[in-house]
Amino acid sequence: MKILLANFSKMIQDSGGLAKVHCNFANAMNRRGHKILMMYMDEREGEFFFPIDAGIETFNIQRLDGKILHYPLSYMRREVFRVFSKNRARSINDDFIKKFLMSNVKSATEKFKPDVIICFQPTAGKTFLCDIKISTPVIIMSHGDPEDYFQTYPAEEIPALTKCSVCQVLMPSFAENLKRHLPDVNVKVIGNVVPQYEQQADLAATKDFYKIIFIGRLVRNHKRPHLLIDAFEKISARFPNWTVEIWGAEDKSSYTEKLHNQIEKFQLSDRIFIKGTTKNVAQILATGDIFVFPSAYEGFGLAAAEAMSMGLPVVAYKNCTAVNELVTDGVNGFLCEDGVESLAEKMSVLMGNQDLRVKFGNSARESVKKYSAEKIWNEWENLIFDLTISKAQP
Repeated sequence: MKILLANFSKMIQDSGGLAKVHCNFANAMNRRGHKILMMYMDEREGEFFFPIDAGIETFNIQRLDGKILHYPLSYMRREVFRVFSKNRARSINDDFIKKFLMSNVKSATEKFKPDVIICFQPTAGKTFLCDIKISTPVIIMSHGDPEDYFQTYPAEEIPALTKCSVCQVLMPSFAENLKRHLPDVNVKVIGNVVPQYEQQADLAATKDFYKIIFIGRLVRNHKRPHLLIDAFEKISARFPNWTVEIWGAEDKSSYTEKLHNQIEKFQLSDRIFIKGTTKNVAQILATGDIFVFPSAYEGFGLAAAEAMSMGLPVVAYKNCTAVNELVTDGVNGFLCEDGVESLAEKMSVLMGNQDLRVKFGNSARESVKKYSAEKIWNEWENLIFDLTISKAQP
């Protein structure tokens, strides 16, 4: 089976969740004997952050005749639009792909001859289904709440959702949201793969210092690690043998600098540490006792799910999409009200009760077993086979 994975976003040294899913998907299907083409769009050249197996083809649609095709100066207005209207900014991206890159997409697709195309966003779906008008079965993946499609995506991309063979979503509530707008669309719920760690964090051990872990891109309005720093400051005096480690790639240097200044202002430089990126998530999680995830929204919450697989209880916000379906309040972690006070309160409950940490941690580990690689990739492979078989039938 030939599978084209079309992710029209950056991949070069990108450590984000979308890039991780792209690489993991390619590796998994390659190991199951399928031929894979990873199609992506990046102004940079170099290696992927996440490794891919030998034999997997890659193609940057923004590379033309050996050179990277950059956005023309006239398209730089997208950065202005991005501030005021995501719809307009994304429309400019779509226009750039259609005018300058579509021939690249078409020629690479014709050369590869895929049996199925899996698009990582509606932009890619629009290119194949509405612009090229391909007859190959197309699956459009959703990496967040598809409600966002109808708020911040260009109207020109919506028809792709009705033309595709299947719209995949990560959570049951996301399927309901999509069906509310497009009742006739074919929706399939398949979650992300969560590593099933053989190792488990030893929450019952007596330690000199206990540790709160955060892993996520350092983004102010999304992952919001500054809220963790604020919350820890409020309770740090009560728990002198606790520290915080913040792991993740920098988004803007100005925000990272503010995080450092925040820590210094609270005089907690010896207890809160900004550690940068890591390729050994399991090793980091294994040293933790609590995972705190103050994100405002998520498409799945893979970092939190991986922490749960390591047996860490999670503290997150109850209004954070997806995470509020991973974490069951009072069972495998706590879901608190948005804001610093509630976050500090729930953190302190766990910090002060080792038995509860152990209980929640065991429950957390059990609750993510349904996202094992074998189960998730079997679901994907079955879906792909069903689509190709139905297309082959007269």
